[in-house]
Amino acid sequence: MNELHPVVVVGGGAAGFMAAISAAKHGARVVLLEGTRRLGTKILMSGGTRCNVTHDVVTAKDYFGGSRNVVARLLREFGHEDTKRFFEEDLKVALKREDTGKLFPESDDAQEVVDALIKHATDLGVAIWPGRRVLKLTPGNTGLMLETETGNPIHANKVILTTGGLSFPRTGSDGTGDRIVQALGHTMTRRSPALTPLVARSGEMHERLRGVTLDVQLTVLLGPNKKRFWQGTGSFLFTHFGYSGPVALDASRHFVREAWTDPPTTVIANFLPETTSEKFERELLQGADHEPRRTLPALLRGRIPESLVQELLKEAGVEPERQLGRLSKEDRKRVVLVVTSYTLPVLEVMGYRKAEVTAGGIPLHEVDPTTLESRIVPNLHFAGEILDVDGRLGGYNFQWAWSTGWVAGRSAARSAVPESTAGP
Repeated sequence: MNELHPVVVVGGGAAGFMAAISAAKHGARVVLLEGTRRLGTKILMSGGTRCNVTHDVVTAKDYFGGSRNVVARLLREFGHEDTKRFFEEDLKVALKREDTGKLFPESDDAQEVVDALIKHATDLGVAIWPGRRVLKLTPGNTGLMLETETGNPIHANKVILTTGGLSFPRTGSDGTGDRIVQALGHTMTRRSPALTPLVARSGEMHERLRGVTLDVQLTVLLGPNKKRFWQGTGSFLFTHFGYSGPVALDASRHFVREAWTDPPTTVIANFLPETTSEKFERELLQGADHEPRRTLPALLRGRIPESLVQELLKEAGVEPERQLGRLSKEDRKRVVLVVTSYTLPVLEVMGYRKAEVTAGGIPLHEVDPTTLESRIVPNLHFAGEILDVDGRLGGYNFQWAWSTGWVAGRSAARSAVPESTAGP
């Protein structure tokens, strides 16, 4: 007779490890299945292999997709302060806060995080079975049956699915989890890459400016009426293919998803994020009155890289040596436009192979917000990126994994059949 395992977690990423650890801490015997041979691959890649585990301030406003009320409730159950204590007290991984508010291991080594998660889970009695790719779930009278590539079915009283999204498919995020839940009757909010670079038309100034970085305010405008939908400020990088940096990555989600419902989508750059178009125009007028012989490159020195100033003036059709006192009204309007409201020629986003997270997923109304158990399939819980919630750049998606993993693991453990777990 096949053994019934109390809790089986599918997916060996951040949410999966947290779900397994939480379930074990709450008294369940747990098996963690990972489809690939290597555990925590995405963790190892995150934050430039440094692993930005969370942020020093996290609220529901940092997330998109599902209900903010539900997101806020889950963050209260296991918030960023809980994550900090978990890392430093349970995992024995010392954290440091950077000026941006991001929290990293003091070692700047994502491998330390993976090793600590594996050790802590193992110490709690979690059985970790790598190379067990789950292909199908079948509900039964006492739980669910998991069919794997190895052929031997696994029977579980409770299953926590943490298979992630579609980002970096070589790590195992190949959409198998999405297909499994759809076959069980769940819907999936349309998936899209998020936190991925923006791709521009060839021959534009990004190619000449590659490597140039500065703080920029980006605004995503929707539809022919150019309604403002999203705005953010942060570091921005010109690349050979287009634009990268935190603020460009944050904008990518909105550029993709809103274009489906209200095209066209436009991305506007303000290269002087500390000011507005109106203020900059007043600055030019005051400069013309008080320093009429000053040039625009001199006015913008130290605020915008000189190479970018030269490109912007070329776009505006104004010679760099033109003095402020000799700018016509039309010249001034064009300069204000390119400096504070420049339309980036964005064609598309880089896609899943560079996306740090996947937007879309299982709608939150299809799960119980207090347990993360499916409303459609009893005994099936979800955590992490498979849910229709994604955060902005800065450790927020890891926090979502820790928070939902904790809640799903705790909930599954409290209602699981307390039977022993054996090896495969």
